[in-house]
Amino acid sequence: MAVAGALIVGALSGIGLPSDLMGSAPREQDWSALAAEVRIVDGDTLRLGDRTLRLAAIDAPERGQSCADGAGLGFDCGAAAAEALSRLVNGRSVLCTVRGRDRFGRGLGTCTAGGVELNGGLVAAGWALAYGDDPAMLALEAGARLAGRGLWAGSFSRPDEWRRRN
Repeated sequence: MAVAGALIVGALSGIGLPSDLMGSAPREQDWSALAAEVRIVDGDTLRLGDRTLRLAAIDAPERGQSCADGAGLGFDCGAAAAEALSRLVNGRSVLCTVRGRDRFGRGLGTCTAGGVELNGGLVAAGWALAYGDDPAMLALEAGARLAGRGLWAGSFSRPDEWRRRN
């Protein structure tokens, strides 16, 4: 009986077991996908094979979100943001560093394709906004706004505001 008790205590305390078997995941993971496995879901979400990844520190318009261009003509800026992400990926393999998950369980990370950082590239092109207080992303957003690139060429509702209304 004492041996059985000692085995149970040892099993419960995880003595001699790797820490990831006890429910703690690594803080950072590298995910990658070959070009044929990469799918653009929307302006800030990718499918890498069977995994879904949300680009960290940015917020892009949703598909179906209406914006106006510089001439005041309406267009689907969510589809335009997804197209901008597709152009950045440009049929190349994608490498990502994942640091956690979002509220939907998607991996949350920073990705590159052919050496081009996708998160910052979308913000610099004006097709996504900085999300949070990352100084580098805020600087990229300010540059896009001053240059009138992407969303900043016309008028739009912030993606988080649009989601709350719809």
